Amino acid sequence: MSLTLDENNATYQIRAYQPGSIQINDRLLHNSIIIAPEKLIENWQPQKITDLSASDLAIILEWRPNILLIGTGEHLEFPALSTYGDFINQGIGVEIMDTRAACRTYNALTAEKRNVVAALIIH
Repeated sequence: MSLTLDENNATYQIRAYQPGSIQINDRLLHNSIIIAPEKLIENWQPQKITDLSASDLAIILEWRPNILLIGTGEHLEFPALSTYGDFINQGIGVEIMDTRAACRTYNALTAEKRNVVAALIIH
């Protein structure tokens, strides 16, 4: 069997996640984040999915990703459509999943050099 080297060139990569912490490159963070291949916002305000509002996601619209991943924490919970409807209206794909799945998906998409942003609730 031949193996190929995963050449993910994203500046910001997710190395590990468990409820309450996430490792970005060599740094361990304990608050929610927004992560893109070349951008990272630490200490993002919403700490649980019920705190999430459209204004919390507004900065991401300026980045114009093709895909937005919303990691809802340890369990999958769907936020109100009004929270992320602007992305859909602008043709940006939105995927909502628990944060563990969002981390895996982010890594897979950045390895494919896709224009993705993940908004991740850590707790």
